[in-house]
Amino acid sequence: MKKVVLVTGANSGIGLALCARLLSQDAQLQLCLACRNMQRAEAARQALLVSHPRAQVTLLHLDVGNMRSVFRAAEDFQQKYNRLDYLYLNAGIMPNPRVDHKAFYKGLFSSNVVCMFATGEGILTQEDKVTPIGLQEVFATNLFGHFLLVKELEPLLCQMDHNSLVIWTSSSNAQRSAFSLDDIQHQKSREPYSSSKYASDLLSLALNSHYNNQGLYSSVICPGLVMTNLTYGILPSFFWTLIMPIMWLIRIFTSTFTLSPYNGAEALFWLFMQKPESLDPMAKYHSLTSGLGNNYTQPHKMDIDENMSEALYVKLLDLEDTVRKKLRDEDLDIKTKN
Repeated sequence: MKKVVLVTGANSGIGLALCARLLSQDAQLQLCLACRNMQRAEAARQALLVSHPRAQVTLLHLDVGNMRSVFRAAEDFQQKYNRLDYLYLNAGIMPNPRVDHKAFYKGLFSSNVVCMFATGEGILTQEDKVTPIGLQEVFATNLFGHFLLVKELEPLLCQMDHNSLVIWTSSSNAQRSAFSLDDIQHQKSREPYSSSKYASDLLSLALNSHYNNQGLYSSVICPGLVMTNLTYGILPSFFWTLIMPIMWLIRIFTSTFTLSPYNGAEALFWLFMQKPESLDPMAKYHSLTSGLGNNYTQPHKMDIDENMSEALYVKLLDLEDTVRKKLRDEDLDIKTKN
């Protein structure tokens, strides 16, 4: 049976690099690129077909920050496919990143410089927005939209004749200190990206608790420090030009500086080769690159616990009910006006 793989955020960066690696490994798989911008998605599809002309690559219009789009995309996907083996939840945003320049330059000449670049801890904040239905944009895009996608695709993911795997692209910036169960959308602070990524670590554990007995497993990866459009948006382009030689030099001494999307996709690709039931639900699988340029994957225990993950899961279920009701009310209001 041909494997079916769905990748969100697949038109560039790590997502596109992963798709190319998957097709090189298994030319028979059915690959679906789920993207917000369909013009870029088609360009990515054509690029993949150049190197893999016989590949089965389809497109799915999906904006994970828009809950109507999530429901619509899930319905469209289920009309095309009757199974789903791997669901890569890779799409994400970091809007309006701001760097505390004083802390940055202080850290640049400290013993903490590698950690600072790898995680952004202590120097990186963002200014979040609110979506039309009242959700925080980073939370909606990085976490909640993906949560609803998993829920909607449950009939394809939970099939007793085979196991499926949900894979979250998390981050080393997923800090427990940035997340609060009392503020899961991170409305009150300025590190929504870190909060959303820590929440994805928690949610992955909860999905395992609730779905392993139905053949659905969940894992989390960290791509390392990768130079993508998201990364380049943090600092002015001229600065990256100046500092890139230093970063390549640092990579000789630290394996977390994967730098290229191909290298950053290593853990995502490695998980494709594993049996879902053999994976550790408490581990985050890190993409690493040695000083000689060799890629490998290494598990690191996450700073999470079952009680917190379950509490988050319950809150997301409650929010799902609220969002569904709000969308139904909007639809009813439109019909009434018409």
